[in-house]
Parts: sequence; structure tokens; C-alpha cells
Amino acid sequence: MTELRNRSRASPGDRFDEFTTIDWVEDNLKENQRQLLKASNKTTTGKIQTIFRKIKLETQSWLVLTLIGVFIGIIAGCLNIFTAWLVDLKSGRCSTHFYLGKRFCCWGETEANCTAWVEWSRFAPFNYVLFVLFSVAFSSSAALLVKHYAPSAAGSGISEIKCIVSGFRLKGFLGWWTLAIKSIGLPLTIASGLSVGKEGPSVHYAACAGNCITSLFKTYQESAAKSRDFLAAAAAAGVAVAFGSPMGGVLFSIEEISNVFKLRTMWSAYFCALAATTTLSLMNPFRTGQLVLFEVSYDKQWHVFEIPFFIILGAFGGVYGIVVSRFNIYVVSFRKRYLASFAIREVVLLTSLTAMFCYFNEFLRLDMTESMQILFHECNANWDHRICDLKNNSSALIYSLIFATAVRMLLVVVSYGCKVPAGIFVPSMAAGATFGRALGILVQAMQTRFAGAFYFRACDNGDALSCITPGTYAFLGAGAALSGITHLTVTVVVIMFELTGALKYILPTMIVVAVTKSINDKWGHGGIADQMIRFNGLPFIDNKEDHDFNAPTVKAMSTPVVAFPAIGLRLSELQNVLRETPFADFPVVESLAAPHILGYISRQDVRLVEETFMRSGRSTSSENSPDFVCKFAVDGVEDDMIDFSAVVNLAPLLVTVSMPLETTLDIFHKLGPRFMLVETEGVLSGIITQKDVLRFEAQLHNLAARIRETLRWIGGGLQSENEPAHHANPDLIARIWETLRWTGGGPHSEHESAQHEPTQHEPAHHVNPDLNTQIWETLRRIGGEVGEAWTMASQAGIRGYARMRGE
Repeated sequence: MTELRNRSRASPGDRFDEFTTIDWVEDNLKENQRQLLKASNKTTTGKIQTIFRKIKLETQSWLVLTLIGVFIGIIAGCLNIFTAWLVDLKSGRCSTHFYLGKRFCCWGETEANCTAWVEWSRFAPFNYVLFVLFSVAFSSSAALLVKHYAPSAAGSGISEIKCIVSGFRLKGFLGWWTLAIKSIGLPLTIASGLSVGKEGPSVHYAACAGNCITSLFKTYQESAAKSRDFLAAAAAAGVAVAFGSPMGGVLFSIEEISNVFKLRTMWSAYFCALAATTTLSLMNPFRTGQLVLFEVSYDKQWHVFEIPFFIILGAFGGVYGIVVSRFNIYVVSFRKRYLASFAIREVVLLTSLTAMFCYFNEFLRLDMTESMQILFHECNANWDHRICDLKNNSSALIYSLIFATAVRMLLVVVSYGCKVPAGIFVPSMAAGATFGRALGILVQAMQTRFAGAFYFRACDNGDALSCITPGTYAFLGAGAALSGITHLTVTVVVIMFELTGALKYILPTMIVVAVTKSINDKWGHGGIADQMIRFNGLPFIDNKEDHDFNAPTVKAMSTPVVAFPAIGLRLSELQNVLRETPFADFPVVESLAAPHILGYISRQDVRLVEETFMRSGRSTSSENSPDFVCKFAVDGVEDDMIDFSAVVNLAPLLVTVSMPLETTLDIFHKLGPRFMLVETEGVLSGIITQKDVLRFEAQLHNLAARIRETLRWIGGGLQSENEPAHHANPDLIARIWETLRWTGGGPHSEHESAQHEPTQHEPAHHVNPDLNTQIWETLRRIGGEVGEAWTMASQAGIRGYARMRGE
């Protein structure tokens, strides 16, 4: 056994080590071996069996996809019914049938004429208190269920699912308990009135459903690649039932979830989403034929003069995404640092404040899907609501909508991330809808007042109701906010199209989303899911981004490396290694003195051979079985040796120490190995994994932060720019020198003589004044190029780290 040691690396995040890596190369090899073994019978009977086996596997695959889709559709329908009943329960009850919500209790009647639905009391303050108490009871119940039965059910879950689909495992995150608690806790959370949504968690419970159903089939338990395809398909179905948008779900899976998306996976996602939405449609939870409450249709055309207002909506979406995600990161950081032990109390406090404050504003008090249904609605003679009464209260209505927008943004910032099942899609859409409706009403008022103006000449007459549709502005505002918070483009356009079914509003939606994306690309840091991945230190590298490390592989490789010599390792030593190390694979080298790479062996295969040997008669017949020599080479085996050579992989993936890290990362993305051996002329130098690349990213972040910190020290340590550097504080000079050496060796490389470097006993101000001046000039240059340093860090996939931390 040889051990190669190098510098230690800190984990970039609190949850980094909770994930284990999937080896896609090994998984594909094992799957191919299984298929070849089954097809090894070349007789006529064997060929017929092979054909029937393929038909069975193909049929089973579509059957499983159907089961997953139907299961997800049933869960979504039950959640919609249960959520609607809980929301209505806060304000009253059905006197004829207690189990009915307000909509079904008053079916066929107007709200004013409905006598079956009664409030809890005629005393308004008592109803207010009950509203708050019901809200607190719902949210605290959800928080207690999550805390005691399935902590993984908290939050949205999209960030973790992205990591899992990209090639990592997280124990228990997609299990039966998580599915049950997510499904029960989600309607309780939504009914509590917290500014969180169910659309993001829909992806999580859908992925749980996909994982749980596939776990019932042995074929898919053995293949991680097939399980990944089912997870991607289930995620598509989750979005499909959440928005009533099967094509939007497929595109969401492509654009947001999948790291490697194949054509077959897209077809599987489409089929699963179709099965889920069909099931939900057959359940018809709202008894209106709608899959979601805020489906809407528009029959009026938009006008070219409205494009500047569409651009304003797009700008709002971009600003919304940047502001909300930025401040939410601050809140999550504060929550993790100070409120981790008070999760339930925090939920109770948030719910209490939300319920007490939002009760007095209709657009905040109502369930967000119901609120959007009102905001999207087109005013006509068949629909009577105060939002259409613009002659008497247009100013008050605009102020109310703007107020609701600001409050909703604040509530989203503080609520998203608390320890209940919670998403951010619908709250963002609700904020965009209130802002859009306010802008639409304002434009309608302008057109009414200046009906004869040249700008509004496209309108046929002075009737604003026939020219401007404020509901479309609410609809577009919701799309802008959704795009801003998720950083999705095509998916949002398709979802919004499927919500309306109107081709005429495709172009306005594309304009709005394009403006939103432009602003987000310029000043934002990606979608909220990606920012949470970076903030929580989850193991994920986005292959859609360009990475520019400007470093060889040796800078990121991981050591120490535990390797097995071809001959010479005794069984007792092998057992100690397995007991004391957590590694899944071990390189095999020629010898301790010359560690030339021969291959590698997995822990699982070592255990298999060891157990086979212990069951054999050789282990019991010898008194010195722990002293048997383990042999990993393919040469002849002697009687006192245990042969492991049959399970040694003789074709490991190798990279050289000088290979650019960008090329190494490209191999990880395209081939998907768990690890690669790093060699120098055939000699083992180390091992590199995707996690090592992530650790190197964290180092780049530390470098950028350290440069900024040193530059701040310079600003406070020197009296003026004209003061010579050798007159500066000695501690400052030492810190500058340390930073220069840390960032690349300073004026001298690591291999040159450090004759000018101050020793432990030599104060920094004794350094040669010329060197001091050189250091100062170097840092002056760094100060001018600090933007380039930040650009390099951003391209490496760590955008916004220091900004998130307030550095």
C-alpha cells in the first residue's frame, strides 16, 4: 500500500459530503455486461428469448412511465382539492356539507346569493382571530411533520434534484417518507398563507414518486442511468401538473434539471408529463375543466404601441429576480447562522405576521392562485369584480396593487427557505401579476384620457375597455417575474402560452422574457436554484457554462491516495485499509518503490473476493489466513496468495498532471466517471473527482476575496498613493508578501531562492526597499486588474460568492 500526501482541502459547503458520486462509466459497463451475458446464448431458442426479453424491457419501461405519470397526477389532484378546502376553512364553512369548500358549496350560485356558505361569526374581529389561528395551526403542523419525520421535505428541492440528476446520490432525499411528508405538508403550508408556492415542491414530490416506483423494479435498481432518465421524466411531469403545461414540463426538464439530456429521455419526459396531465384532467379537481385555477383565455389583440410597456414589465422581472434572490440569500444566511435551532418558532412567527398583515388586502389575503385568476381575468359584461370598476376607484386600485407587489416581494424574501415545503414560482408570479395589472390599469387610464392622441391612434375608438386589456399585463408581469427568479426563457414562454392557449400573445411574452434575461445576464447571478446550490455548497458544475480555470489538473487533484501494490499486500493489511478508509475505489500500482499504474479495483469487488475466499476451505484450513498475500497482478498465483486480478479494471481513465483543468472537466461532463487517475509518465500522482474540481472553485473564490481584502488593507495601511511602500506598516508588508506568494509566488517562483522573503525572525520592514516598491507596484497592477480576477472566478462557476457574503 502506498500513500501520496499533498495539501489538504476544505469542503466548500456544509452539505458537500452528504452526496456520493455515481460512476456513469462503471454503470454503463455493468449494464452492457448484463446485456451481453443474457444474449450469450446463440441458439435459436436463445435468440428468441433475447427478442422477447427486449420486448419485455421496452414494455416495462413505458408501463413504469405510465405508472409514474398517473401517480403524480393523482397526488396533484388530491393536493389541489385538499388545499382549496383548507384555504376556505380559514374564512368559513359549508353549512350543508362541511367537507366542501366555498366553490363547491356555492356551485351554480353567485357569491352574493349563496346561503350555504357561512362565515364563522358575524363578529368581524373574531373572524380575523380565527383566520390567524388557522394559518398558524396549518404552518406549524407542516413544520412539525417536516422536523420529526422527513427533514428533506423542507424547501423546494429543485437544487438537490439537479445535483442528483447530474450524478450524485443523497440518501433519503427521494424516499417514501419524504414523498408522504411533502404531499401532506405542502397543502398545509399553502393554506397557511405563507408567501411560498407548491410548483417548485411539485418537482420534488414528482421525483420522489418516480424514484419510489422505479425502486420496486429490480431492473432499475441495478442501473443508475435508467433511474436518472426516470427522474428527469418525473420532474417534467411535476411541472406539467403544477402549471397544466405538459410541454412546459418537458422543456423545464431540459433547461433546468437535466445535465445530459438524450432524445429518448425527452420522449420519456413527454410521455410521463402527458400521463400526469391526462390523469389530472380526468380528476378535474376544480370541476371547470381547468388544470390550474389561473388558466385564462384572451380574444383581444395587442397593439404595437404597447411594446414599450411590455419592456417595462420585462425590466421589472429582471430587477425582481436580482433583488429577491440577493436579499433571500442574506436571509437564508442569517437563518442558518442564528435560527437553525428555532425552525418551528420561526415558521409560527412568519405565519402570524403574514396572516395579520395580509388579511386587509384582498390580493394578499386570497390564495395566490385564486388571486392570479382575478388579476389575469379580462373585464367584460359577464364578469363583475371591483378590479374592473375603474371609473370610481382606479387610483386606489393602483395603489393597492403596488402595495401588494412590494409586500409580496418582502414576504417572498423572508419566507422562502423556512423549514416547510416551499417553492418560489407562484409567489413570484403573484408579485409580477399585481405589478402588471397596476401598469395595465395605468395604461388604460392614459388611453382613456388621451384617446385622440397620435400615440394611441391604433385604437378604433375612445373606449379603453376595447383597446387595452389590463389582464394581459398581469399575465405578462407574472411571466417576467417567473423568468427573473428562475432564469428560464423558452420554458417560461411555453408555460405562459399553454396557460392561455393564445398564439397572439407569444410575441409579447418573448419580448418580456428577452428583456428580463438581458438584465439578469448583465447584473444577476443566475436563477435562485443555482444560487442556492452555490450558497449551500452542493456538488454541481453546470455544463451549460464555460469554465476558465487557467490551471493544470495537478492544482485540483486530491491526495492522499491509497493504492494497492500488485504483490506484497497481506490480507490483514487489506482489511485494515478497508476498515479505516471510506474510499470506493483503489488504484493498483506495480510496487511501492515504482507506483506505475496498472489499473484500479472497487471496494465492492474487493469485498466480494474476500468473502469468497473466507467461505472457501483455504481460509479455514490455514492457521495464518490473515497473512495470505493479496495479488492484484495477472501473473501466476501461488498457494499462499489470494487472487484479485480477475476484478481489477486494467483500463482506467488517466489524465496527466499538466492537462488543462478545463479538458479534465469536459471529460467528466461527457463520460461521467466518478474519478480519474492522474499520472506523470505512467506513475501515479493523484486522483481527481468532480468534487475536487468544486473544491478548486472554492479556492478561486478565496483567492478573489483575498485580493479584495488585501487591496482594502492597502487603502487603510498607506497614508497616500505617493507614500513609498517601505514606509508602510510592517504587518501590512508581511500580509502583502504572503498574498503575492499565495497567488502565484510573488516576484519569484516557488522554486527560486527566496532570498528577499522575510523570515520568521526578520521583520517585514527590513525587506529591501526596492522589493517593497516592486510589491506595491504589483498590487497597484492587481488593483487595476481585479475586475479580470473576478471575471475568471465567475467563469469558473462561482459567481457572486463574495457578494452573497457581503464582502
